[in-house]
Amino acid sequence: MYRSRLDGKLDDVTLEFLSSISDDFVIAQYDILGSQAHTLMLLENKIINRKETIKILNALERIKKENISEKSEAEDIHELIESLVIKKAGKEAGGKMHTARSRNDQVALDIRMKIRDDINVVCFCLNQTIETLIDLAEKNQRVIMPLYTHTQQAQIGLFSHFLLAYADALFRDLDRFYVAYGRVNESPLGAGPVGGTSIPIDRQFTAKMLGFKGLVENSIDATTSRDFVAEYIGHAAILMTNLSRMAEDFIIWSTSEFSFIELADRFTSTSSVMPQKKNPDVLELIRGKTSQVIGYQMSVLSNLKGLPSGYNRDLQQIKVSIWPTSKIIISSLLVANSLLKTMKVNEKKLRKAIDGGYSISLDIAEALVRKGIPFRTAHKIVGNMVQIASNSKKPLSALSVNEVKTVISGNEIEPRELHKIIQSTTPESSLETRKSQGSAGKHEQQRMIADRKRKVQAYITGTNKRTSETREAIEVLNGKVLSLIKNKG
Repeated sequence: MYRSRLDGKLDDVTLEFLSSISDDFVIAQYDILGSQAHTLMLLENKIINRKETIKILNALERIKKENISEKSEAEDIHELIESLVIKKAGKEAGGKMHTARSRNDQVALDIRMKIRDDINVVCFCLNQTIETLIDLAEKNQRVIMPLYTHTQQAQIGLFSHFLLAYADALFRDLDRFYVAYGRVNESPLGAGPVGGTSIPIDRQFTAKMLGFKGLVENSIDATTSRDFVAEYIGHAAILMTNLSRMAEDFIIWSTSEFSFIELADRFTSTSSVMPQKKNPDVLELIRGKTSQVIGYQMSVLSNLKGLPSGYNRDLQQIKVSIWPTSKIIISSLLVANSLLKTMKVNEKKLRKAIDGGYSISLDIAEALVRKGIPFRTAHKIVGNMVQIASNSKKPLSALSVNEVKTVISGNEIEPRELHKIIQSTTPESSLETRKSQGSAGKHEQQRMIADRKRKVQAYITGTNKRTSETREAIEVLNGKVLSLIKNKG
């Protein structure tokens, strides 16, 4: 339909190579909505008449309800829908639908509407997952566990503190998507192919009809730029990286060697030959799909880096990275949330891991610092004690006064006083004395949980408001369309 200047049809091989139709069905409904808003704007500005408008809108409404995903000779969804409108409304009316726009601003519009909706869904899923992490943290405020650096026991902590760490990471993901929404929620429609149009259109009208907050004003920027796609997929890659890290922790901790947690059966699988296996397949797939999303991000950036201004057909290949990215991050959040809700925490195993290690060491050193001993001296004293205890295969609390005496080189502290400090320093006392903001201290857990509860509710309210605003705008658009079709408008 668009080959006015060119001779003949495309051969099958060339058409298949050029066509994006199989990737475009995802945005078909957005293309129809954009066409309806554009048609109403043409009527409003007396560019087409009422009779022509009704024929176009009626055709678009009929196409909404049809299965158009069959094999087509159209190069893309825009050509397919326009050809169907012309077929149903006639060329006199249907042929005017494309007045004052281009496929270039159409596709930019459709992608923005799709990503806009996907961001709201992602924010909703992130809110749910964060809420679950906060609820779990509240239930596990007294569950003591070892905290790790370099995969070695480092300090005494609480399971709630660990969960809140991932909640905070996901909060940053949520904020990235939440802020990006504003940059996505701008309409490129009316920019034309690249330089605008001489026909007196009203770009603000269509933007409002489709629920956008404003315009991508510059017509070159509107049709050329896909930085909002790169931003969206970049945020998705960071989100998946955070989920992958959490998945890795849970994979390790669900092993028989650790047994810190147990996954519900429905999130695991067994072996085809080894009946005892309980494999964390869901978590492994989150880890694997993360690589896929990172690949999509690299694909988009590589595509964009060398393009000149104006629309280039290379941009067609960006779409194939968007749709699966959305599917992966939404499904990963849904399954992660369900997994967290059903996960069992083995408090006894977590405590046993502490009792077999020396993660109380820093607390003893800090107790010496509070006695006026320089930290580096305290560090050496406790380090030597750990060496003695480790060689004897016993905990620090089992050291005798004489053994403690051997690590004191001067008059820093009396052996019996040091021995008393060791005996009185326990995981519980450690968590009671931990005062620094954001620490694993028990009082900090209570404060942080209450703070995160307020924070997630604010995001939930904002996400619901945005979703409602978009939905209401589309409902108004649909109402105007149906009203005109029924000749009541």
